[in-house]
Amino acid sequence: MTSPFDAPVPTPSADDRDGRPQYVLPLVVRLERATPPGRTDALETSARAVLTLLADPRVTEPDGEWVERVAAWEDARIRKVVRRARGGEWRRAGELPGITVAGREAEVRVFPPIPLDGWPKELAKLQVSGTDLEEAGPLDDPAPGVPVLWLNPELEMSAGKTMAQTGHAAQLAWWRLDDAQRKEWAESGFALAVRTASPAAWTELLASGLPLVRDAGFTEIAPGPTVVLEGGERYCPVGRLRRS
Repeated sequence: MTSPFDAPVPTPSADDRDGRPQYVLPLVVRLERATPPGRTDALETSARAVLTLLADPRVTEPDGEWVERVAAWEDARIRKVVRRARGGEWRRAGELPGITVAGREAEVRVFPPIPLDGWPKELAKLQVSGTDLEEAGPLDDPAPGVPVLWLNPELEMSAGKTMAQTGHAAQLAWWRLDDAQRKEWAESGFALAVRTASPAAWTELLASGLPLVRDAGFTEIAPGPTVVLEGGERYCPVGRLRRS
């Protein structure tokens, strides 16, 4: 029997994607001045927020209210934008349709895709900059069997930009799974880890054939570099998928 991980995933050409209506997936991270979350916790929570939306019945059921918007978003460029909010901004963002996912300290709210130029005023006023976060403490080794999203050790990005990229990587993993595997992962709370690879390990990972995220160059870095690579044990798909 052919593994679902071995099957090629058809990807529209760049010209086809660019010619379609463009949507963006908004994510808002809560950044209170006195209690900012740790960087890695924010990255992992962002990835789980994307997965939580993709698994939501409003996306998966044929008559789900977000089905058409998610389909239109996935047919074009897969864009995600992370903004920050605190206090009243966070409360107002929470009144819009979406899903809030909590990590150890981090809270991230993900919203259904919106047209690129159609941001609700409650989100449009939020800042993209200022998402530089520090680690809350030493990082433990990922638990055995938990999928790991590996970051490129040679790139420096803000936490907000990296949160979008870990969301991309988690989405690549989701696309490669069958229904039973998706259900199992959801039941685990979308357990995953984000870690920065060592330079030597990164070279090996790039040669492994695992799914990778290449940046399209819309914001902080030039287009082209591989920024995140999806690896791990339980959900580690075979093959490579590139999608901006």
